[in-house]
Amino acid sequence: MSAATPAQTTIRIVGAPLDLGQSRRGVDLGPTALRYAGLKSELTRLGYQVEDRGNIETVERDALTGEPGMGFLPQVVGACEHIYEAGRQAVAAGDVPLVVGGDHSIAIGTVGGVSHEHRTGVLWIDAHGDFNTPETSPTGNLHGMPLAALCGHGAPSSSIWAG
Repeated sequence: MSAATPAQTTIRIVGAPLDLGQSRRGVDLGPTALRYAGLKSELTRLGYQVEDRGNIETVERDALTGEPGMGFLPQVVGACEHIYEAGRQAVAAGDVPLVVGGDHSIAIGTVGGVSHEHRTGVLWIDAHGDFNTPETSPTGNLHGMPLAALCGHGAPSSSIWAG
């Protein structure tokens, strides 16, 4: 089986402007910044067909009460469910999903969505393992837990985070 050429490959950009998995502000601006920097035009210049699907629906942090971390788990799970579906749909259509975000918690939806139908390998390069659980996390930040959740060690109150 031969590999598809760039001209035969459609990259589907999905923005995930999420900053609820950790306490620092600003990472939700990632999708906008990458678009502003010319992401679509650079991919097109490389010969790919590009479809930008905009951003998934997320909740603005300022609209929430409570503390980041486990306090925002329902909203992070909701965003990851949207990301999951966007990735699943892209793969089902034969496209390559490119999810740009946001904090590391988006990996739950991204990896889950692209692996919905087929086994998927993941190469995780980060300064931190992101393999914490609610019980082992020194900060309680959800963005430090996605790999653990993907391996079935997530928060038991949520099916998407419990593996």
